[in-house]
Amino acid sequence: MRKQLIVGLLCIPFIAAAQQDLAKYVKPIIGTQKMGHTYPGATVPFGAVQLSPETDTISYELNGKYNGPVYNYTAGYKYEDKTIVGFSHTHFSGTGHSDLGDFLIMPTQGKLQLNPGTADNPKNGYRSAFSHDQEISEAGYYKVKLEDDQILAELTASARVGMHQYTFPKSDDSHIILDLMAGIYNYDDKNVWTYVRVVNDTLVTGYRQTSGWARTRTVYFAMTFSKPFKSYGQKNYDKKQAYRGFWGKFDQTKNFPELAGKNLRMYFDFETAEQEKVKIKFALSPVSQENALENMRAEVPGWDFNKVREQARESWNKELNKIQVNTSEEDKVNFYTAMYHAFINPTLYTDVNGEYKGLDQNVHKAEGFQNYTTFSLWDTYRALHPFFNIIQPSRNNDMVKSMMAHFDQSTIKMLPVWSHYANDNWCMSGYHSVSVVADAIIKGVYTGDPEAALAACITTSNRRDYEGIGEYIDKGFIPAEKSGTSISNTLEYAYDDWCIAQLAKKLNKQDVYETYMKRSANWNNNFDPSTGFMRAKDASGKFLPKFDVMSTHGQGFIEGNSWNYSFFVPHNPVALIEKMGGKQKFAARLDTLFTMHLPDEFFADTEDITREGIIGGYVHGNEPAHHVAYLYNWAGKPWKTQERVRKILKMQYKAAPDGLGGNDDCGQMSAWYMFSSLGFYPVSPGSDTYSLGSPAVKSAVLKLENAKTFTVDAINQSDKNVYVQKVLLNGKLITNQEIRHTDIVNGGKLTFYMSSKPAK
Repeated sequence: MRKQLIVGLLCIPFIAAAQQDLAKYVKPIIGTQKMGHTYPGATVPFGAVQLSPETDTISYELNGKYNGPVYNYTAGYKYEDKTIVGFSHTHFSGTGHSDLGDFLIMPTQGKLQLNPGTADNPKNGYRSAFSHDQEISEAGYYKVKLEDDQILAELTASARVGMHQYTFPKSDDSHIILDLMAGIYNYDDKNVWTYVRVVNDTLVTGYRQTSGWARTRTVYFAMTFSKPFKSYGQKNYDKKQAYRGFWGKFDQTKNFPELAGKNLRMYFDFETAEQEKVKIKFALSPVSQENALENMRAEVPGWDFNKVREQARESWNKELNKIQVNTSEEDKVNFYTAMYHAFINPTLYTDVNGEYKGLDQNVHKAEGFQNYTTFSLWDTYRALHPFFNIIQPSRNNDMVKSMMAHFDQSTIKMLPVWSHYANDNWCMSGYHSVSVVADAIIKGVYTGDPEAALAACITTSNRRDYEGIGEYIDKGFIPAEKSGTSISNTLEYAYDDWCIAQLAKKLNKQDVYETYMKRSANWNNNFDPSTGFMRAKDASGKFLPKFDVMSTHGQGFIEGNSWNYSFFVPHNPVALIEKMGGKQKFAARLDTLFTMHLPDEFFADTEDITREGIIGGYVHGNEPAHHVAYLYNWAGKPWKTQERVRKILKMQYKAAPDGLGGNDDCGQMSAWYMFSSLGFYPVSPGSDTYSLGSPAVKSAVLKLENAKTFTVDAINQSDKNVYVQKVLLNGKLITNQEIRHTDIVNGGKLTFYMSSKPAK
């Protein structure tokens, strides 16, 4: 990723490196060990459309209970599968829960089949076999041969429009199926209502409303074909209703232009010549069919598929070239694939005219910002949004403004917890939008009203009826009787409260600062000095007698155990080290975490983590311990931070379909990789400092939005030379294992001198 270095504070715009074709290093199929939680399809950076294949249609429920195998399909695509069901337009990337999968399209030939079939009996449906040998996935482009009918499928996209190109054999019976029932994490009654209007023989518009992870989600579409269809029809799979009106006067199954129901599948018939290409443009809108059509006309006015594909690739290259690294070819794949993953979410949620659907379900117009959605904040506050504050500050500014709009439109008056598509799904713990808001203001990224932002943070933190906040305020901890994640919530609230304190300090609100600094110390209330671990308490303040430091269930934690969560005091490592007996004992405890052996029973109840996602007892595949390797810096043993970080980089990230040690979680895993590869990490967002580690690149140039460059140079870098002998910032020795945000954004040069021996 890059060539020339900048010395000192030299600030010549973009001289450091010319734009390269870095998209060639992106491998979208790199996913998660054990499950298929990333999707390989076509999207542009932060695009509203994520057009990708689905490889099966697994129901979320089975016999009235959660159906475990559905977890493998949170992104719709599982690498081990042998069939493709179709191509849908919305997906999450690397999440541990799911929704979306809207508007699935599948080309077929011969006898019309409107059922998708099953993996065990694919011939009785419209799905098709495929082979990875006949599959190509690139940044902004996807291609696969559908073997059953010998149809070549190609996909690309703009921000709001998915473009399909299907090359058919000769036939009088070619079909394109539009499955309006399909979805990810589907179940009976998830589809609330669907409406379709066939405007003419090339244009179809409509919408679908679903009730799932987002309980009130409506997506509008406009679909147009490159050639007229000769006929069309539909099948309605709705259960028999007590009242059905008088639409039965019409035969709505064939060539009827206005359709409605909960569960519809449509088909469009064509005659195709040998190797004829039938193209589709499919635009989305959160607001209306008219806006969807306007989005299409603005972004993809013509039918040149290759032009749209090239524009998508150029958009990726523009973003990827913001960091150019010099490293091995394998690590370039890892780095740029991580950067690709980091730039998928959050997603644009504004039409070209500025309109979007608000949390109040009304139409709003974004004034002075682009509205975004898909905020997986429990994950992304840690590294993704801090990464944006360096590389995507304008977008992160818009994202914070989107969070403030969310707050303004909320009847509950809370900043988002996990929001998507004009809904908050309330997944995971903490109120970590507070961290993102405070970090953006403290680092000078947010251009909105900081006083209003602080007020929103305070109001959110005082919502007493949400996840034990009332007890947390009154007692300083959450009793185990009140919440199954009592410790996680207490620890995370304490960190978020520290962020509020830092924001208040910046705004000279001394009383608020003191209040929230006191609240930020609540982590002490779950620390058991007799064991040295975080431990659940009952309402009377007594530690629960049944305590298992290894268990991830029934101990008061979410996605972690006490071994990992006991280190979750990112805002005050000094006090935590003192609590755990001082630097030597603390470092020894960290050593134990990274070197212990976990018995097989540990994995019996872990749905999302396999042994490959763990180093000792350190669970990198889940986020709560992502900062832990850097805590050796506070314990006076930075060489162990360097050693651990480099081991994590090598073991948890590989250029393979199962190359990630856990869910990418909307870019958090990838942001950790990029920060750590560059040699520094934001242990405590809300602070303006980054903790130093061990860079895995030989050199890197960060091209910043302010037209300055920040260069990282690792002298004598190699797989063996993981230890840092000294670090210079613009020629001056760093002695405290940290750099500041201004050191980066002001431009300059960070030089690491590497060795195979630790500098103790």
